[in-house]
Amino acid sequence: MTDDDLVPVSVRLGEVVPPEDPEDWTRPLTWLAAAGMLAAPLVALVWFASGPPAGTSPVAMTWLLAAVIPAGAALTGATQIRGVHAFAGTLGAGLFACLATVVMGLVFAGERQVEVATPTLVHSVAAITSGIAGTVAASAVALITSGRLRRPGRWAVGAATGVAVAIGALALLG
Repeated sequence: MTDDDLVPVSVRLGEVVPPEDPEDWTRPLTWLAAAGMLAAPLVALVWFASGPPAGTSPVAMTWLLAAVIPAGAALTGATQIRGVHAFAGTLGAGLFACLATVVMGLVFAGERQVEVATPTLVHSVAAITSGIAGTVAASAVALITSGRLRRPGRWAVGAATGVAVAIGALALLG
């Protein structure tokens, strides 16, 4: 074996070569991780497309959206084995869900207003602000429980903690 054999093909060729075995989408944990990241944006999409809010005070769907963010993030984090990976997976999934949720609020905002935000954007921001707080709590739980509980237990404890914190944060905002 020569030294060139130890250097990845993409480095030797000077271009990026896709891996031989990309992430396997036939595995259930891959789908669970994706579902956790996309749950909140899908809830926002359905809500804003079917009947967007008229006012700016939190409504039932705002509370649901705020709860789905940390619950979905906890689901993604529960797919990871190691504590640090579970923490990072939970936090990353929550941040992605928040970004995609606020994008949904912007897409369905309709006309752009200069002085006052549209209701979809107000509800999106309220949900993601409290959802971030819940996601941080769920991330800490993921770090602690990753080696101690099985995946369903890790998700349940992380989701319950994250949802409780998110609901409390939204109550303080509203």
